Amino acid sequence: MTTGLVLYGYWRSSAAYRVRIALNLKGLGYETRPVHLVRDGGEQHAPGYKALNPQELIPCLLDGDRVLTQSLAIMEYLDEMYPGAETALLPVDARGRAQVRALAMTVACDIHPLGNLRVLNQLESQFAADEAQRAEWSRHWIASGFKAMEAMLVDNAATGRYCHGETPGMADACLVPQVYNALRWKLPLDDYPTLQRIYHACNELEVFKHAAPEAQPDGPKSEK
Repeated sequence: MTTGLVLYGYWRSSAAYRVRIALNLKGLGYETRPVHLVRDGGEQHAPGYKALNPQELIPCLLDGDRVLTQSLAIMEYLDEMYPGAETALLPVDARGRAQVRALAMTVACDIHPLGNLRVLNQLESQFAADEAQRAEWSRHWIASGFKAMEAMLVDNAATGRYCHGETPGMADACLVPQVYNALRWKLPLDDYPTLQRIYHACNELEVFKHAAPEAQPDGPKSEK
């Protein structure tokens, strides 16, 4: 499907990764505009980008003259604006939608904000936290959230090959980047077999492979 969508993101950003997955699941083409979060003090703070997103965060999605921010809001917008696209990101029933939103919010609202770059930078600048301490901080909060998600999924009749049933959706789009981040911080995943299973099932799909950080034009090869 041809659209006028433009995604501002960074290859390793979990939030941008979620939206890339969602766009791919919906079968929506988009232009990528990288925003380097570290170079020159962070390009997200540049006046031009700040004019688009006053929060100075990514991702930011343009749909024509519409400017959309916050990854979960963007995903719900895509589902509502493009209902005829390939995959629905949310189930049709109210209980299913509530479950998927709860899983997605566990990542996007509880886990991810505490490991965000600006939080880790503040730990370093205000409390002199070194790299090992920042890594331990990140592992602690990821593990806390993963423990809850594992319990939410393991004995739930709605859990299928993916977080909800047999089709990946918004919860999976949030889970996969967070597991990627957990592996980056060297968090052992033995206590989360359901999360691991879903993560691997998702990454067998081309839509997830194409959204992966290493597959992005501003990925690690571009930084060498």
